[in-house]
Amino acid sequence: MSELLLIILVAPLAACLGIAAGLPAKKTALTVTWFNLIASFIVAFKFQLGAAGYQFVSSVPAMSLGDYFDTNLKFGVDGLSLLLLLLTTTVSLAAVAVTPADTRRPREFFILLLLIVSGALGAFLSIDVFFLYLFHELALIPTFILVGVWGNQDRKFAAIQMTIYLTAGSLVLLAGLLGFYFTMPEQARSFDLEAIRATLTVTPLAASAQGWIYLLLLGGFGILASLCPFHTWAPAGDAAAPAPVAMLHAGVLKKVGIYGLLRLAVPFLPAGAQQYVDLFLILILLNVIYIGVVTIWQKELGFMLGYSSVMHMGMLFLGLASMNVLGLTGAVILMLAHGLDIALLFALNGEIRRRAGTTRFAALGGLAQRMPKLAFLFIIGGLASLGLPGLANFAGEIHVFFAAWQAFPWWVTFLAVWGIVISAVYVLRAVRTIFFGPVAADLPPTEDLTSWSQRWPFVLLAAALLVIGCYPRLVLQFVQPVIDGWLGL
Repeated sequence: MSELLLIILVAPLAACLGIAAGLPAKKTALTVTWFNLIASFIVAFKFQLGAAGYQFVSSVPAMSLGDYFDTNLKFGVDGLSLLLLLLTTTVSLAAVAVTPADTRRPREFFILLLLIVSGALGAFLSIDVFFLYLFHELALIPTFILVGVWGNQDRKFAAIQMTIYLTAGSLVLLAGLLGFYFTMPEQARSFDLEAIRATLTVTPLAASAQGWIYLLLLGGFGILASLCPFHTWAPAGDAAAPAPVAMLHAGVLKKVGIYGLLRLAVPFLPAGAQQYVDLFLILILLNVIYIGVVTIWQKELGFMLGYSSVMHMGMLFLGLASMNVLGLTGAVILMLAHGLDIALLFALNGEIRRRAGTTRFAALGGLAQRMPKLAFLFIIGGLASLGLPGLANFAGEIHVFFAAWQAFPWWVTFLAVWGIVISAVYVLRAVRTIFFGPVAADLPPTEDLTSWSQRWPFVLLAAALLVIGCYPRLVLQFVQPVIDGWLGL
């Protein structure tokens, strides 16, 4: 299985070379993403449930700078990284499938898109923290290019803003990672998560060191995951991005911020987290309440989805801040649920833009009469976003709210629950405005998702939301041993 993991990681890069050499761009990308999804499920079936450690591990010496720095290219999966592997391969397949056949310069487009996929896979499969960081940076570079060259309105501004914010976040994160590395006992310094665990289980970092390291990691990972007030790049970038890029960025790449905090802050920096929990809660509630209100006032679907994504990241942060089993479990379920849901909604946003020529609420109306299948799929995504029972988001949010009630004063949960009410307002408003009422007067002729070949990527994402929502134990059985292992430290 370790060889299969390496193949999953290398396959998108091999497809990039094939496309550059002249293979059909979309067909090649679709083939490799199908292969990766099937291979990921094979890994999941072979995975040994109940184990907290990494499985299917492979390692190659990569870099050494004498006594100062030593790191290995090391890959493997535990229950958490396996779930994010499945999320990445599912969303990447759907993103490639919904890419329009008339995309300009398709060869370059699909090469850059597959580089994003490869970077995300590398980040989630890396056991070495240094390469987790490098793979995420690899994924950001083609993201900037795709937004700036293939994006919609205001694409250049959005690409520049994303570049500035995310570069700043990466520098802060790098400072935190280096601080974490050099604060460990000199003879045991490592970026290897397994070696870090072995060292810090015996000799935890001093509380004072944990505090400033945690603050740097929260700042770095928080910017990457659009923690308020460092969030303004995300709505503009996702709204301007082509639909497949928005799917991968909002659905997958932003989860690296939460994933990094789960990997480092929860097991190794609990005292640091406790020192800054009040500040963290204030920022989280700004994500949920303030950004939620801003989302209500949006007049264009892409921006509404971009702001709603930022808002829902607040729910993930709330689960992480609780530092208990319920909250951390809920955060993981929400990572999957939000990734699938926002990918579905951004994909449908792209179809509405392509078929109707606009996504401004004022120019739309009555689309359900012309596009009932698209409307039905959008309603599923919208209901998942507002936390309807039976869909995946609800399973994660109920964990997070109970965890917050246990961990924090009652008013924190009271304010956070208002996020559901706010979500209902902007989702139902968008559904009513876009799909119901009279057909907009200036709307051009529009066609529904008429064939199964057009519908299946959206059905794939919607079905995954439904399966996890109805049977969340599919997720819990993988992630529970990992969380128990963290809290056991």
